[in-house]
Amino acid sequence: MYKIVDFEKKKNRSLIILKIFNICICLIIIPIIIYNITLIIKYIINPREIPDFLGYKSFEIMSRSMEKTINKNDVIIVKEVPEENIEINDIIAFDNNKEIITHRVVKIENIGGQTFYTTKGDNNKLEDKDKISYDQIEGKYIFKISNMGYFIEFLRNRYILTILFIILIFCLIHIVKVKHRRKIRHEKFKVENVRK
Repeated sequence: MYKIVDFEKKKNRSLIILKIFNICICLIIIPIIIYNITLIIKYIINPREIPDFLGYKSFEIMSRSMEKTINKNDVIIVKEVPEENIEINDIIAFDNNKEIITHRVVKIENIGGQTFYTTKGDNNKLEDKDKISYDQIEGKYIFKISNMGYFIEFLRNRYILTILFIILIFCLIHIVKVKHRRKIRHEKFKVENVRK
């Protein structure tokens, strides 16, 4: 037979676990929602530009041209920077005929009063044939998330997204039900103590 103290301890422990779980879900889901809503709004406002979040953009690496510095299926984060902040040896993401390429700056030239950048992939033998202007640059490389591309590909599957969404809804319904049951139990417990 349970003592009231034991019941209270178990109840408190499960409440703490539930609160930690709720906080973890909020810390993961809320930033993702804010990030995605921001990108969607920016894309609707200006569909010709790649949307950024506070000046930061993310790109999935699809080639091996920057190995071993950046590998295929890594996700890189780049930041928009002023022209004077781009130097030789910096890694930049740039638009080349509607394809985003991430390569290293190997040469900076001033031609007719305009700055042009020569780039090269770390894993390539030759420099890129086209010179890049500042207008084409999406941002300067800040850091990478290794193998995140696999996770993005996984999430692109609409069946997997649907399953994850259903699981999330069931989790939220379960949390609401558990809270409701606890509230009823707590009120019942109070009423029984008053009667005694």
